[in-house]
Amino acid sequence: MIKVVRGNPTPEELAAALAVVQVRAAAVTDGPSGAPAPSDSWADPARVARHRLPAPSPTAWGRSYWPG
Repeated sequence: MIKVVRGNPTPEELAAALAVVQVRAAAVTDGPSGAPAPSDSWADPARVARHRLPAPSPTAWGRSYWPG
């Protein structure tokens, strides 16, 4: 449902706006058109654990040090 909040559009202007909305909605549901979608790197689980964590043991704290 589309509601005009301000102004008084002509039928032609309203039809043009609805056509743009329909085209955009169809493009979103069809998926990417060849170009890969930009990924959100903050949501990537590989960002958090890029390296394997040391196995738990009494000396694991010594292997957890990351020289930098």
